Parts: sequence; structure tokens; C-alpha cells
Amino acid sequence: MTAPQLTTGAPPAAPDVVTTAPQPAIRGRSAGVPPALGAGGGPSRLRALDGLRLLAALMVAAYHFGGRSGEISQAWGGSPAQQFPTAAPLFAYGCLGVQIFFVISGFVICLSGWGRTLRAFIASRVSRLYPAYWAAILLVTAVFALPWVAYKALPPSEVLTNLTMLQQPLGVDRVLGVCWTLWAEMRFYALFALCVVLPGATRGRVVLFCAGWTLAAALAQAAHQPFLDTVLMPEYAPFFIGGVGLYLLHRYGARDPIAWAIVLVSWLIGQHYAVAGLWHAPSATAFSYRSTAAIIAVVTLGFALVAAVALGKLRWANWRWLTVAGALTYPFYLVHEHLGWVVVRALHHGIGLPSYATLILTVGLMLLLAWVLHRFVERPLTPALKRSIDPRR
Repeated sequence: MTAPQLTTGAPPAAPDVVTTAPQPAIRGRSAGVPPALGAGGGPSRLRALDGLRLLAALMVAAYHFGGRSGEISQAWGGSPAQQFPTAAPLFAYGCLGVQIFFVISGFVICLSGWGRTLRAFIASRVSRLYPAYWAAILLVTAVFALPWVAYKALPPSEVLTNLTMLQQPLGVDRVLGVCWTLWAEMRFYALFALCVVLPGATRGRVVLFCAGWTLAAALAQAAHQPFLDTVLMPEYAPFFIGGVGLYLLHRYGARDPIAWAIVLVSWLIGQHYAVAGLWHAPSATAFSYRSTAAIIAVVTLGFALVAAVALGKLRWANWRWLTVAGALTYPFYLVHEHLGWVVVRALHHGIGLPSYATLILTVGLMLLLAWVLHRFVERPLTPALKRSIDPRR
């Protein structure tokens, strides 16, 4: 069985750097928002951002397991709305974890790309995205090929094409249905690399990038040209741009009116696309109904939480376990949906566990598998791949 076409999915790859390096004094920085420094004056990890990433991933997992129909209904043996009559309407909002994650990605890519060469930026992105992705592709394909699994693997040629991460523009079915978010991330990385990293990141250049992309995305929407839509991503651009604007607030302080304008405009446009994509009139045939107010509230909360990190309001959330949570987000994203179908079916039908126990245990097992992938795939392969692309580092 091929992966379903989704309009929303799990969060894309978590950027590998969420630290704030010591910076020279910047004119106009608010005295109340210094760079996050460790005890020795060195960089410290923005652990609250790691926690937000995992929260976004868990939101999407709730959506995939209990907030939508499709193959998960086959795994449960009926609609998730029957399994979770109270929670399913809430789980349906979990798909907005993707938009929240795009905001986080805009923040972190601007942070980690600032001051890097183009080669170093490419090495960072490739080494972060591909090792766990390759492992997940092969793992899901192998599991789906087992004779007692209800879901069928793709043909070998299509699996091999999926290893490039370019299957979507090539028109090839996806092994991982949720990897459409990686295609969106890759396009953001390309735009940021060409417009900011290649010429060198400066405040003016980043502001121009945000303004230019916002205008270009709006024009692309009006032009109704598929190529422009593919390159400029009007429906996702405001979330990435909003995250970049929030990083400017983090770097230059809360008194930066231009950065606030970028964030505000991005939020206004972003909520529009979220409502346009997820709201529909009440219908007896639809799986779920999402209210306009609730969609706007979730999008607003996502922007607000990243803003709280940017402005140092969540510095108190400096627990070490949040670093582990951030490390698990990407491999969890890759494996949770499709392998979750198999686990849900085995636990709910095979063993007879109740729905909520099955849901909790499935998420726990997917987190455990994510740790295995992080420990035995990402940790050894990511630095090796990075060095192979950029030996100077």
C-alpha cells in the first residue's frame, strides 16, 4: 500500500544546532535580552526550543493516531472517532504541529546559518537530514514487506528513488507519507542559502529576504502558477519567515520594530493559510470539524511560545532531558506514523489492549525506536557525513 497523500503531517527535520553563541555588543539590543550564555561564558543550548520541537511532534502523532481517518482506521479496526470519542476532536488540531515546527525551523536555521560558509551550511543540512532518513526508509520498507503486515511496500525502484528525498517533485510515491514536510524544508534551506548564507548573513540582508519572500509568495498565490507555488510555498512561507523574524528579535532585542513587523505580518498571513487549509463547514460526512477560532488560537500559541524562547522568557526551562527530547524529534517523526500503524494493530487487535493504553504504548515504543536510531545511526553517521562534505570542519 502506498503512502497516503497528506495535506498535513509530522514535523520536519529538527535543525542540529539550537545554541546561541556569544556575540559582540550590538547597538540597539535590549538590555533585558542578552545572548544565552553558559556558566563559563560559552554558548548554551536553547533547551526550551528542544522541548517545543518534541511537543510539536507529539501533537502530530496524536493527529495521525487519533485525529484523522485513512490507514489508521484499518489499524484500529474502525474510525479513531469511535476509539476516542472525546479526544478525537482535539487530536484533529494536532496537524498544526507542522506549522509550529516550521516557525521553529525558521528561527533555528537563521541562528545556525549565521556566519557559516555555504559549504558548511550544506554539510550541516545534509548530514542532519539523511542518515536517519535513509534508515527509516529501509526500516519501513522491510517491515511493510513482511507477509503478515497488512501494508504493502513500494516497488524497489520507487524505494531507491525515495532515498534521494526528491520523490515528490519526481512524481514517485512516498515510502514515508509525512516526508512531504522535508521537501518543504529543503526548499526553505535552498532559498535561505542562496539569499542569505551565500552572500553572508547580515541584519539588512535577512530583513530583505523576509520582505522579498513575503511579497513574492503573495504574488505567486495570485499568479496561480504551479512552478511559483512550488518554489515560493505561499502556504508555508509565513511560518518560516515568522521564525526568522523571531530570531532577529532574539539576536537584536525586543526593541526592534522591523523584526516585530516581520513576525506580525507572518502571523497574520500564516493564520489565514491555516484556516483556509483546515476549516470546512460542518458536515456529517467529514471525520472532524475544526473551528476557526481554535485554529487561530493554536497558530498564535505556536508563535507565542517561540517568541518566549526568543526573548529569553523560557530560560528557566533548562533541564538536560529536553536536549534528549530534541534529539528524538526527527527520528520519531520519520518512523512514528507508518510503523505506528503496525504497532497499533498488533497491540489493539493482537493483544486486545484498550485504545488509550494502545495509544500511549505505541508513542512510547516509537520514542524508544527513535532513541535507537539516534544512538546507532545519527550519532556515528552525522559527523562522518559532515566531515566528508566539509573536511575543513
